[in-house]
Amino acid sequence: MHILVSNDDGVRAPGIAALARAMLPFGKVTVVAPSENQSATGHRKTMHKPLRIDEVQFPVEGVRAYATSDSPSDSVAVALLGFIEEPVDLVVSGINRGPNMGQDLTYSGTVSAAFEAVIWHKPAIAFSLDNFADDADYSAAAAIAQQLVGMELYRRLPPLTLFNVNVPNLPLDQIKGFKMVRQGLREYNDKLIERTDPYGRPYYWIGGAAPTGDTTQEGTDLWALHAGYVSITPIHLDLTNHSLLLDMQRWGLTKARPGDTDALALEDHPTAKHNGS
Repeated sequence: MHILVSNDDGVRAPGIAALARAMLPFGKVTVVAPSENQSATGHRKTMHKPLRIDEVQFPVEGVRAYATSDSPSDSVAVALLGFIEEPVDLVVSGINRGPNMGQDLTYSGTVSAAFEAVIWHKPAIAFSLDNFADDADYSAAAAIAQQLVGMELYRRLPPLTLFNVNVPNLPLDQIKGFKMVRQGLREYNDKLIERTDPYGRPYYWIGGAAPTGDTTQEGTDLWALHAGYVSITPIHLDLTNHSLLLDMQRWGLTKARPGDTDALALEDHPTAKHNGS
């Protein structure tokens, strides 16, 4: 196999070295990742400025590594579009410093790197560790990544679908097992911090405590991780709310003519009220 490894914490992050080392038993490993930390950049793609790519020294023997000047999505895109000439069989992203659960996936550069892979019809898995510390131990998460890749579950993924995996911050022998779960509900504790620069001009910083969330809803990624399990969630790029789409067929919109403001009274529809419309 030829496995492409990327991340959003940067090419020198300890998590990507642990993941690349864990992939070596399966074949050739190539790393293409951002030169600097790109956490929470989402699925950003560089279109209006040049990208720079430099080969860098990497702490894993036998692995060639390249640093890109912008986002995780860029890193995977340039690799799959031809910068890496040898065909890639699998893309793995991570191991992220901190979990990616619930709505985190809309922000996560780690998950976005995997999204970019499935757009180009490559199977992909995103790995994250429930630990934000600079000195986090990635050994258990790396062992989990190696185990899951060895099971070849990614070969069963349908198009435009990836696995999002979160590993609890526990020694390997204390992790209870695996749970196949849905996304949970995050709660963000962001605060807008206003400060003044040396020239007297105000600037702003989005700070606050780390996100929390509902860990009591059984069957979610937050619940599984909180309970000491590895959470595995299939994520796909079809963002359609299919159940609501069926409900919308009964709203009468298809019978309305454009410009006819009296045809619909959505304020009387229970879904509209539920959404605060």
